[in-house]
Amino acid sequence: MLESLISAGLPITLIIVMIGVGLGLTPQDFYRVVHTPKGFLVGITGQLVLLPLIALLLIELLGLTGGVAIGLFMIALCPGGATSNLFSMLAKADVGLSVSLTAVIGFITPFSIPLLANWAINHYGENAQDISLPLLKTFFQLVVVSVIPVIAGMLLRAKWPSWAQRSELWVNRASSAVLALLILAICLQLGNQLLSSAARAGVAAVLLNVITMSLGYKLGKSLLDSEAQARTIVLEIGLQNGTMALMLTTGVLKSAEMSMAPIIYSVVMFGSAAVFTALVSYRSKLLKNKPPHCHCK
Repeated sequence: MLESLISAGLPITLIIVMIGVGLGLTPQDFYRVVHTPKGFLVGITGQLVLLPLIALLLIELLGLTGGVAIGLFMIALCPGGATSNLFSMLAKADVGLSVSLTAVIGFITPFSIPLLANWAINHYGENAQDISLPLLKTFFQLVVVSVIPVIAGMLLRAKWPSWAQRSELWVNRASSAVLALLILAICLQLGNQLLSSAARAGVAAVLLNVITMSLGYKLGKSLLDSEAQARTIVLEIGLQNGTMALMLTTGVLKSAEMSMAPIIYSVVMFGSAAVFTALVSYRSKLLKNKPPHCHCK
C-alpha cells in the first residue's frame, strides 16, 4: 500500500508543482530570453552543465556506486524548483531571469533526463541489466507531468490573471506539504536501510548543493554586471525539482536507495537558499545604511 501511495502521489505532486510554475509565467518571460540573453546563457550553462559535472566529480572523489551515485546524478539533471522564483524575490534577485530559466529549462529536461539518466544507470548500476529507464515512455511521462501542467498553468493565468496570482503561493505550499509526506513515506519504506543509505548519500548531497551554489555565485559575479542576476544564478542552480527526481527514482525505477540523495538534497537546498537569502539581504541592508564618504577638508 505504501509503495502504491508513493507511485501515485509523486506524479500528482509534480503536476501540482508544475501548474504552480505555469501560474507564474507569461509569454513575456520567454521573450526576455531573446532580449537579454547573457544572464540566461550563464544560468542555463550553470544548470545543465556545471551541476551535472560537479555531481560526476563528487561521485568519483567519494567513490560512490550503485543507487546512491545514480540518485545524486539524477537530482543534478532535474530543472530548477518552483520555489527558486520565490527565493529570488526574497533575495532581491532578478525574478524575471529566474522565471525565464525555470520555464525554458523545464521544457528541455524531458529530452535530456532520459538519455543521461540511462547512461548513469549503465555506468554506475551494480545490477544495470535489471534496471532500465525506457526512453520514449519516460519522455512522454515527463511531458505529461511537467510540460503540459506548465502550459495549463499559463492558460489559467491568461484567462484569470488575478486568480492565478493569488493561487500561485497556495499551490506551491500545498505541493510542498504533500512532498514532505511522500518523503516520510519513502523513508519508512527504506526501513533498516535508511541510516546506511543516508550516510552514504548525505555528504555528497550537501557538497553538491554548497559547491554548485558557491561556483554559481562566482560565475555570475565574474560574467555578469548585475548583482541581482548573480543571485538568481545561485538560486536557480541550488534549488532543484526534487519532486521530479523522486518520481523517477521511486515511481519509475522503484529504487528507494536511489531516492536518498534527492531526499537529502531537497531538504538541504531550502536551508542553504534561506541562509544565502538572509546573507545577501543583510549585506544589502548594510550597504544601504552605510554613510557616504565625507570629502570635507
